[in-house]
Amino acid sequence: MTTAATATREAHRVGALADRLEAILADRGIDPTAAPAEPPAEPVTALELADARIPVRYRNALADHPQVTSWVEEITRTGRKGPGGAPGIAHGPSLLIAGPTGTGKTHQAYGGVRSLLAAGVRLRWEATTTADLYASLRPRAGHDPERALWSLCRCPLLILDDLGAAKTSEWTEELTYRLINRRYNEMLPTLVTTNLPIADLREAVVDRVASRLAEMTTRVILNGTDRRRQPTGP
Repeated sequence: MTTAATATREAHRVGALADRLEAILADRGIDPTAAPAEPPAEPVTALELADARIPVRYRNALADHPQVTSWVEEITRTGRKGPGGAPGIAHGPSLLIAGPTGTGKTHQAYGGVRSLLAAGVRLRWEATTTADLYASLRPRAGHDPERALWSLCRCPLLILDDLGAAKTSEWTEELTYRLINRRYNEMLPTLVTTNLPIADLREAVVDRVASRLAEMTTRVILNGTDRRRQPTGP
């Protein structure tokens, strides 16, 4: 058999196989000319979305203090049902996490938020330091400070970091009171951290703020040395 005849026979065989394959695909409703479908994307979890907003240093934070983990359990247990039946936050207790600089207060606060999300609690949350709070609410063109403050007042869960660390004035005292008073009245969970001893904190904030914090929060006292100053290697 000549080379040309062999090539012709092979072409007929390949063509027959192609026709058969097309018939099988057509019978199954598959378009052989269509581009292959992309594999379905993995769903993004609430914790992954939150980690995009959490400062890099605290994206792996774990709440391991017994009082903080108890708070997480209580919020998870008592939260109202949200969309799809997942627990959410309506009202709940707050924590005042106090201790010297570098003892892990902010770590525990972000760890508490991450633990709630890991437990399946659906929530809207915000975090700010008091210094950033005051800076963000200073009047300036094109900015509505009342709207920004109202958003923090109504947020289901708020981290208020470093209370008492920023310089105070009558204006900052009034802002702090309005924020704490609103959350106190609505019983909205708030994680407050401070470097100040409790006695000094009472002097750093006005009496009406100190009084509300005393009633609305459970105190979590962290002790120890400044972990930021500890050697990390040889």
